[in-house]
Amino acid sequence: QAHVSESGGGSVQTGGSLRLSCAASSELIYDFYAIKWFRQAPGKEQEGVSCIGSGRDTTIWYEESVKGRFTISRNSAERTVYLQMNSLKPDDTAVYTCAAIADCSGHVSPRYWGQGAQVTVSS
Repeated sequence: QAHVSESGGGSVQTGGSLRLSCAASSELIYDFYAIKWFRQAPGKEQEGVSCIGSGRDTTIWYEESVKGRFTISRNSAERTVYLQMNSLKPDDTAVYTCAAIADCSGHVSPRYWGQGAQVTVSS
């Protein structure tokens, strides 16, 4: 069954780093879908964090609050998209979920969702 799955969540102190991974179950998903990271903090709505385009689409997008701290990248050999998170803050605490999506325009809904990974940043 086609899907994406996350790994790499955990707990760190303020200023620490974590790297989240989003593995695609097939080359079809990896090659033809953009990958977007979402997060949802307790009591808050889900928000987009970062997105990377598919194939030759070089689009990369970051939510304003993570610019300069988070880096999204692709590894074709592993069919995996990474979200490197540095200089983490308590406000980054949330469940992070990756999704396969048609593009990074922000106007389409994800096609495949991962199961979510908890990221906790303590002060």
